[in-house]
Parts: sequence; C-alpha cells; structure tokens
Amino acid sequence: MIRRLPLLPTLIVAAAVLVMIGLGVWQLQRRAEKEAMLALVAANPARPAVAFPAFPPVPSDLLFRRSSVHCLHVIHWHSEAGRAADGSTGYRYIAECATGAEGPGVLVAAGVAARPDATPQWRGGQIRGWIGEEPDHRSLFSRIGGKSLPLRPMLIAGEAVPGLKPLAPPTVADVPNNHLAYAVQWFIFAAIAVIIYLLAAFRRRSTP
Repeated sequence: MIRRLPLLPTLIVAAAVLVMIGLGVWQLQRRAEKEAMLALVAANPARPAVAFPAFPPVPSDLLFRRSSVHCLHVIHWHSEAGRAADGSTGYRYIAECATGAEGPGVLVAAGVAARPDATPQWRGGQIRGWIGEEPDHRSLFSRIGGKSLPLRPMLIAGEAVPGLKPLAPPTVADVPNNHLAYAVQWFIFAAIAVIIYLLAAFRRRSTP
C-alpha cells in the first residue's frame, strides 16, 4: 500500500523551499540595483572634492569622491591583503585615527607594504584621497537578517605615506557585485532540498 506523504514535514520543506526561492529572487533584484549604483560610482572620482562623511553608511553619490581628513594621531594599525599603485600586491595598512577629544574618529587606508609586520612611520596629519568604506567582513546571513552594522567611511590615501607604497586608486571593480552568484546559490539550495525530500519520501514509500 502506498503511503501518503507526511503532512508536517512536507509543509516544513515546502516553506523552506519557498523562502530560498524568495531569497534568490531578492538577490536578482539587488543585482539590478547594484548595477545602477555602480554606474554612479564609476563617475564619482572625476567629480569635485567633498567633505568627508563622519558617519556610516557612505551614500553612493559620495563613494570614491575625492576628499581629505585630518588624522590627529594614529591610535593603532591593522593590515590585510591589498594592491599598490604600481600593480604590486602586499598588505594594505589601515590606520584608526583620532580626530579630536570626542567624535567617531576616522579610518585611513594609508598604503601598502610587502610584509604583514611592517612598522608604518606615519603618525598622522592632513591627508587627501578618495572616500571608501572599511573592509567588509560581515557574513551573508547577518546582512540578510539586518543584524550587521553599516560599513564605516574610510579614506583611501592618494599620496605616499612614509614607509608605505601608495595605494591603487579605487575602481568599481573594488565594489562587490555577487548578487547573481548568491541568487544561483539560493536556487540550487532550493533544488537540493526538493531532491533530498523526494528521495526520502520514495524510500519511505518503498519500505514495507
């Protein structure tokens, strides 16, 4: 005798599949929005300089615009993979700067070194460059859930700093645009969930 599919597990799997398909469609919509934003950002470096934004998030009309900040003094440094203006790769050094007795401070991507244990000589001062964002280490699920904080503004230095190579100028290629890949992943997850459930249901029906 053929057994019917269990109601509760079927409803749970169906709901999960619908959620995954919905997330895939949402990523496709986000992809169209991101492409429009990238077209705006691509023109920003040629536009006039603006004041550096004090708080996140960085609006699209300010991303990669020319600006300047005054770093009162460097609080500490951290480094991660980066690219210099001469095309070489290494470690991008980011300074967290104080800008006064109070206030949010400012992040400055000051330059590139060949080693992760370099000791930058720059201690602060006025510096010009482009408005960027701090490196994005947020997880996909935290962004989807709305639990992640917006990325802080960061000045990408356009001039050499003592002890470091100048950074490569920012381009739209530096802005992640993975929405199509994310959409495909969600659709694949939905398909896998359906296949696994159908196989489990087939085995259940075949069991005497």
